[in-house]
Amino acid sequence: MRSTVCISSLIASLVCGAQSLYFPPVNSDAWETTAAETLGWCPERIDSLYDFLDSRNTKAFLILKDGRIVLEHYFGTFTQDSLWYWASAGKTLTSTLVGIAQEEGYLDITQPTSTYLGTGWTSAPADKEELITVRNQLTMTSGLDDGVADVDCTDPACLSYLADAGTRWAYHNAAYTILDQVIANSTGQSFNSYFNSRIRNPIGMDGLWLPVGYNNIYFSKARSMARYGLLALNNMVWDTDTVLHNADYFADATSPSQMLNDSYGYLWWLNGQPSFMVPGLQFVFPGPLMPNAPDDMFSALGKNDQNLNVVPSRGMVVVRMGDPAYADDLVPIGFNDEIWQHIEWLDCGTGLTETRGTGPLRVVPNPCSANAAVSLPPGTSASAFDVFDAAGKRVLGVGPGGRINASLLAPGAYSVRATTRSGVLSGRFLKL
Repeated sequence: MRSTVCISSLIASLVCGAQSLYFPPVNSDAWETTAAETLGWCPERIDSLYDFLDSRNTKAFLILKDGRIVLEHYFGTFTQDSLWYWASAGKTLTSTLVGIAQEEGYLDITQPTSTYLGTGWTSAPADKEELITVRNQLTMTSGLDDGVADVDCTDPACLSYLADAGTRWAYHNAAYTILDQVIANSTGQSFNSYFNSRIRNPIGMDGLWLPVGYNNIYFSKARSMARYGLLALNNMVWDTDTVLHNADYFADATSPSQMLNDSYGYLWWLNGQPSFMVPGLQFVFPGPLMPNAPDDMFSALGKNDQNLNVVPSRGMVVVRMGDPAYADDLVPIGFNDEIWQHIEWLDCGTGLTETRGTGPLRVVPNPCSANAAVSLPPGTSASAFDVFDAAGKRVLGVGPGGRINASLLAPGAYSVRATTRSGVLSGRFLKL
């Protein structure tokens, strides 16, 4: 079970109660703050969070509560004015822009992509290409082959048929990137100009889209990512200015969009769903995407752990920018889940011995297929480890050395619990 920061009526009113949202001025760096102490967060636990983030190559980290900045920290030479790339977290910007283009009558996501690009934009047979709609691009269900040599390549020769659109979920960068051209062709404006006029400028973001190989990558300051998260928190309304009027579209964007991957909307990742898939694999894992995070959280996730989390039930937005936290991690959701373990420990009333001890544990490699090892926080030792399946049943005991013989386990999602002197630590891993 998740720990909760709402442990008393006072804290509940501050943390969980509905409050009016604050929106920072559009043409100013001014931004109101909320003291972490008013949320019951312990200074030493905030320091522990920062130490953890610093040790994992983080450059910028922010937490907003009801629009106000509670935590904001920059690491190394990175500052509030530094630009960084969103990587695939920027996919959600494109998702919103598609919704705006549809409500303005420029496109219809149910129409074939060829309506806006012309025929021959793929090398698939004509009848198969015609099956691919804009919505398939939004939901990663184009059916185009993601096993090609370069999954970023948008040339027709790289976009080959593998399955009928809508029958297969696969995280395919090229099929997504082509949405930029769909928007440009349908609106008659450059993608950058349309984005700036409809999203960036109305909410006071900075930044720009830059071509990086075949990809179109957004670069901005960390506060701009936080602004977009605040916009999403308020259902695409910035203060009194509605950016995306079609509330149904945004509701669909942040809900399961197909029956293949419960944890994927329109380019948004969704927590709290019964199962999930990850990039590069055709396996459905049971359980929520990030079990340590709130169930209603939806996220923009990008390469090298660029993370934007939106939690409506708590009025929270969490931003992390930086280099990869772990060079060996294949699934970017893992580090985000670790961050949430630390966030859930911030409340001074959360008893560490009743939850997960003094920090998270990791399983390396993750995902794994044969042997794996448990990695504990520095200075921590465990007397025993236990492995539990998605239903909470203990399926494997592990000695003090923390070596897991994963070959004994069926494919799926598992948790590991370590018994230490300060309490019980937990982590999660995927067995392929």
